[in-house]
Amino acid sequence: MSRLYSTVIGSLLLLSLTATQLQAQRIIPQPLQVQPVSGTFTLSGTTAIIAGQQAGEAKYLQQLLQDHYGLRLSLQTNATQNSIRLVTDKKLSDLGNEGYQLKVTPEAVTITAPTATGIFYGIQSLRQLMSKNGDACTIACTDIKDKPRFGWRAFMLDEGRYFKGSETVKQLLDKMAALKMNVFHWHLTDDQGWRIEIKKYPLLTSIGGRRDSTQIGGWNSKTYDGKPHQGFYTQEQIKEIIAYAAARHITIIPEIEMPGHASAAIAAYPWLGTTHQQIAVPGTFGVHYEVFNVTDPKVVGFLQDVLQEVIALFPSKVIHIGGDEVKYDQWKADAGVKAYMQQHQLQSPADLQIAFTNDISNYLAGKHRRMAGWNEIMGAKLHEYTDDKDAGTKKLAPGTIVQFWKGDLKLITEAVSKGYDVINSYHALTYLDYDYKSISLENAYSFDPIPAGLDPKYHSRILGSGCQMWGEWIPDTAAMNKQVFPRLAAYAEDGWTVLANKDFRLFSEILKKL
Repeated sequence: MSRLYSTVIGSLLLLSLTATQLQAQRIIPQPLQVQPVSGTFTLSGTTAIIAGQQAGEAKYLQQLLQDHYGLRLSLQTNATQNSIRLVTDKKLSDLGNEGYQLKVTPEAVTITAPTATGIFYGIQSLRQLMSKNGDACTIACTDIKDKPRFGWRAFMLDEGRYFKGSETVKQLLDKMAALKMNVFHWHLTDDQGWRIEIKKYPLLTSIGGRRDSTQIGGWNSKTYDGKPHQGFYTQEQIKEIIAYAAARHITIIPEIEMPGHASAAIAAYPWLGTTHQQIAVPGTFGVHYEVFNVTDPKVVGFLQDVLQEVIALFPSKVIHIGGDEVKYDQWKADAGVKAYMQQHQLQSPADLQIAFTNDISNYLAGKHRRMAGWNEIMGAKLHEYTDDKDAGTKKLAPGTIVQFWKGDLKLITEAVSKGYDVINSYHALTYLDYDYKSISLENAYSFDPIPAGLDPKYHSRILGSGCQMWGEWIPDTAAMNKQVFPRLAAYAEDGWTVLANKDFRLFSEILKKL
């Protein structure tokens, strides 16, 4: 079928939809099954919310309707008409942990799901179907059965480069929840800033959380703004944000970078570095040379101490350790590191990194956590600043999650064929710091977490997708929002909607109405 013919057919199909049908399908991400039904339900102040077993979700819905529509609905124990019923039915096992059924008739709205998460996602679909009409709201009658294609639907915020603060994070969590995204990947440490309080090592934030000036004007610029930048989250603030996310059925995955992107930590405690030299927190972006000396037991002990406090804070079963963009120059130049590698029969710097990564993975496994890392942790040469002989041959520890972002897509096949689960975050299609010429809204929408040609027997190894808001050139929330929205909606649909139901023209039309 030609591209022109496909476009014409798509236009005709869109025009053929009645207003009621379009309203019934006005949901992003597009549900699994939608059956429009004639009629509308009128939601007003006299409508009751019947909570059933889901008191928390009922209160969330009650507050949402009050805040966004000015409707004050009462919580009641029973009503057959003019009600929104939240029904838990564990027999609906085919919907998984996040699926739901939403039925809207002229008499009532019913959301049925096996779990509270499914009820919550049914509420998110319901809110998109509502149209304000004076002091009431109308909802097109419909019958929806829905569940996600992937269980991992992530958005990543990098605050190592620019600290954003609790309110911005909460606003992002609200947007994610409305789009049924369920993983907030929180990049909390990097060369240019350490943003999480670690009580055993207070200098990480008092020194590592502040830089004197910041590069502006692009990657090769020699211009700096001359302004100090600082900020970090206390552990109490982090607990509050975790609770806020949990109420929206979002898991927060913390990322603590190691062994590279470590300059801020080394500025605070120089003994962590390979050279032990005092450095300042850099204001220049890009990949820096400072790396942790992972052959020193004291440094490994420090990292375990940090992870212990992180584990105590975050209930997530996954901890991300970064592992990307490690420059090996300092390791290759250090006599102690070379002696350690020889003693432990490590043939390359990447093998040293893999051995260290496996030690961390095993440490986390002992704490009932899984380790995730960017795909450099597998040892392949991905960067021009590493030599071919620097590549690794050692195998990663079992249970490791590989987050793919760079290199030949065959590296995904290599990872899954070796038994590793993969999060697909291929940079050319998922990096939100890239401008809209590089990744248009349509390109973002076209992303499929399962790469073309992957053997179906490995499809279950693809946990899902991630879209990444790297922070080098987003100094404030306004700049961030321009990059994130509306592309976040496209990534939400990439992670939720089955391929057969994806339609960019329909998506674009719905997006205009939200």
